[in-house]
Amino acid sequence: MTTLETAADAARDNLTALESEAVHIFREVAGEFDRPVILFSGGKDSTLLLHLAIKAFWPAPVPFPLLHVDTGHNFDEVIEFRDKVVETYGLRLVVAHVQDWIDDGRLTERPDRTRNPLQTQPLLDTISEHKFDAVFGGGRRDEERARAKERIFSLRNAFGQWDPRRQRPELWNLYNGRHRPGEHVRVFPLSNWTEADVWNYIAREGIELPSIYYAHRRKVYRRDGMWLTEGPWGGPRDGEVVEELMVRYRTVGDGSCTGAVESTATTVEEVIAEVQASRLTERGATRADDRLSEAAMEDRKREGYF
Repeated sequence: MTTLETAADAARDNLTALESEAVHIFREVAGEFDRPVILFSGGKDSTLLLHLAIKAFWPAPVPFPLLHVDTGHNFDEVIEFRDKVVETYGLRLVVAHVQDWIDDGRLTERPDRTRNPLQTQPLLDTISEHKFDAVFGGGRRDEERARAKERIFSLRNAFGQWDPRRQRPELWNLYNGRHRPGEHVRVFPLSNWTEADVWNYIAREGIELPSIYYAHRRKVYRRDGMWLTEGPWGGPRDGEVVEELMVRYRTVGDGSCTGAVESTATTVEEVIAEVQASRLTERGATRADDRLSEAAMEDRKREGYF
């Protein structure tokens, strides 16, 4: 057996182990909690999360609803894909529209029109309204330092807040889901995956994604080292030149703060090659909301963010 064949076998074994762990976590939650929900935006990580949930309970239907906190600043391709997936699998989707919170005065539009930081209150209100006690998210430890600290079962207090000092040990894959009334647990089955693992698994399973994850021509402008695109959130400022380039998105969020990367990768295999060559995480390279401060993500998580 050659070195390349050995490496390929090891990669397959790694993906199988990660899949097995995620399926186990889904089944643990189904047996331990009363009202779980899966956060689903139509992005690659939440699509992978749903794929694993379907595998965990097949041939029975997924026993949890989906929840999307919709900023109103999403890419059209992603929303169309989200709705298609929900229809295909006959799933129940709960949508919390940030615009509703702005319209009734519970939130105020930011001067920079970025709505990613505004997602926290609609998320917490919707969890409380539906009495969800376990909330699946697609966060991974390789994405960002605050997420690297978080356990797979992450307790949130009655206000939805995260306290790193209340983290529980998770020895021998034993997960503690105990919580008081009003508290809930965030659950991260993809914690031990990397971006490369995600794409290799997508290739292995033939998982469909929104088209913007692959290279396409788009009009973009440069701001703070990122390629942004015009939309309901605004457009280029004085001096920012619009160009039409071949780009793709490594991560998908609020359009006002999610940047594209220049790319010619139009297939899964080409994307995998790009990811393996990259020295920046997808959030580090393309998410302006994580650049607000050194601890931007941790501050938001403490307040109740994903």
